[in-house]
Amino acid sequence: MTLLTEYRTPLLTLPNRIVMSPMTRLRSEPDGSPTTDVADYYAQRAAAGLIVTEGIWPHSIGQSEAWAPGIQTEKHVQAWRHVTDAVHAAGGRIFAQLMHGGRKGHPLGRIDGSMPAGPSAVIDEDWVHLTAGGKAEPIVPEVMDRAAIAAAIEHHASAAHNAIAAGFDGVEIHGANSYLSHQFLADNTNLRTDEFGGSIENRMRLPLAIVDAVAGAIGAHRTAIRLSPGNPQFNMFEADPGPLYRELVTELDRRGLAYLHLIDNDDYPALADLRPRWHGTLVANVGENREQTSAASATAVLERGDADLVSFGRAFISNPDLVHRITHDLPLADIREHLLYGRTAEGYSDYPGWEASETDTRQRVVGVS
Repeated sequence: MTLLTEYRTPLLTLPNRIVMSPMTRLRSEPDGSPTTDVADYYAQRAAAGLIVTEGIWPHSIGQSEAWAPGIQTEKHVQAWRHVTDAVHAAGGRIFAQLMHGGRKGHPLGRIDGSMPAGPSAVIDEDWVHLTAGGKAEPIVPEVMDRAAIAAAIEHHASAAHNAIAAGFDGVEIHGANSYLSHQFLADNTNLRTDEFGGSIENRMRLPLAIVDAVAGAIGAHRTAIRLSPGNPQFNMFEADPGPLYRELVTELDRRGLAYLHLIDNDDYPALADLRPRWHGTLVANVGENREQTSAASATAVLERGDADLVSFGRAFISNPDLVHRITHDLPLADIREHLLYGRTAEGYSDYPGWEASETDTRQRVVGVS
């Protein structure tokens, strides 16, 4: 088995096992609609077995920072339809990642000026982008009451319905990397003593409710989730993630989802521990918390049976033809780091393919995830 081996799911036939991982790029209009450059960007990368978009807020009250896109309104749906049409015309497949910021955010970085709110009043020390430019000092989030939690669940279901209306093949719920569901799972961000905090069963309650609501809206076969057990990035802490995530994955496995997108890291061997508990399609990301993932090491993950697909992130930024480069063992182009976030095509959809950049100086293929 290699990265280039075809893979079939109940929903899709993938020409290879290379997944484009979700990556925030902040190319949206002031109202949260994706710009026209977004369609070009994803269509250029349609050779991936599957594309997962950057995180998209389901409702403005969950917007994590300025210029992140949304999928709340009819205008959003129509704008994303241009993206999905472009990807499908290029032969690709694309899932929308639904990303609720929870405690992440700032009133000056949200189109509705709302306060961020999470499971507990625990500050997120990351500085986020503001609408007027620059970043602001983090603020203490409000505590979500039961009504706010119920609203967040419904917002995910509504956003999933909008995603299908926009032409997406499915949705991936962002349950990782410090966003809302992860905040309810983690030790340091969930200090609640009600039915959403304390025990493992209670901490899982919100993520499972979101999954069930989304699956109820669009079908479990179009619903996926991303998890990052033990991920210490973005000010998260889980002293012993094993017991909770074993139970969570066992519960998710019963639901017949499209796939589980699992981030492995050096602090907790998620793939080794959780793979036996998951019987559906598993997407592994094995480089997000490490310097790089090579095509060879990604293939080794497949050959060990740890995953069915492997997601690559940063390598796709500067290499729209990453699948071609992996196929022919070609070097990768370097990322222009200062242009990762911006309003234009520069540093986004203007990276050339191999033939157009053949004389450039590059490094050997190291598919950074």
